[in-house]
Amino acid sequence: MLTGRPHTRDEILHHPLFLSIERQIALHLIGIHKRAPRLARLAASHRKWLLTQTLFAMHIGRDRGDPVSGLTAGRLMRAAKEFDLASKNTAASFLAELIAYKFLRDAPDDTPDRRLRRLETTEVSEEAMASWFQGHMACLDQLDGGNRASLTADEPRLFHLAQPRAVCALIREPVWKEPRTSIGHFLWSDIGGLVLHDLISRLPDDARDQERVLLNNVSTTEIANDFGISLTNLKRMFKKVEMDNLLGWESPRHRGLLWLSRAFIEDYFHWQSAKFAELDAAIHWAASQIGRGVHHDDAPGHHP
Repeated sequence: MLTGRPHTRDEILHHPLFLSIERQIALHLIGIHKRAPRLARLAASHRKWLLTQTLFAMHIGRDRGDPVSGLTAGRLMRAAKEFDLASKNTAASFLAELIAYKFLRDAPDDTPDRRLRRLETTEVSEEAMASWFQGHMACLDQLDGGNRASLTADEPRLFHLAQPRAVCALIREPVWKEPRTSIGHFLWSDIGGLVLHDLISRLPDDARDQERVLLNNVSTTEIANDFGISLTNLKRMFKKVEMDNLLGWESPRHRGLLWLSRAFIEDYFHWQSAKFAELDAAIHWAASQIGRGVHHDDAPGHHP
């Protein structure tokens, strides 16, 4: 059973285990990249993440009784414009990429309107999205001893109800949609989100207690190789934040220890807390729709 209420964004942000689950989800997302690198690259900028989640929500939210529901290029481009996610050309180009790499395909033609080209996700993209969702459920369970992950694994309808619900909230949520400039330098760049996850995965347990956190063995060359990004582009991401004195290396030419400022880390956590809160609200709502509760060992807000 899924009981109690979801955590608020502030409760998540200030939870003593939030650092731990941030490292956990960072490693989980990097793992998805390693299993399906081409798909991960296509959604590795924040703009493409917004488009990916939106089109997936359209796909699984299809009403077979409504011939114009589901995922079509027209619907995605209208949503991109309405919620200021991307330009029409960017959305159209992104769809074309997903089709070319077989992450989307034509859906069975059961609409009377031949002008509509309905699309659907393929098995590899569905597996990646389900893994993304389950990874976040497992992290939320760490905060309160809950059973979101096991419940979702047992009842796939929860994922299909909760994912569109969370996405509809997140594309309207300024904290998530418009990340602070410090982390935005990474997030609006291709692969920049994965670079951020890599840095967060290295944080020590006491990172939130320090003004500057020192990270060992951070090599821009190795990061560039790991994520298939050019060293020039990667250095450009770091340079913008270095100029704002939010991170930097102790030695010239990106050598030695890398330090991250508390402001940089907290901006990332502030952004991530919005996502976790909406996912928690969505899974609780989904469970209520099908009569399954979410069990918590601790009530939200009561921290161990």
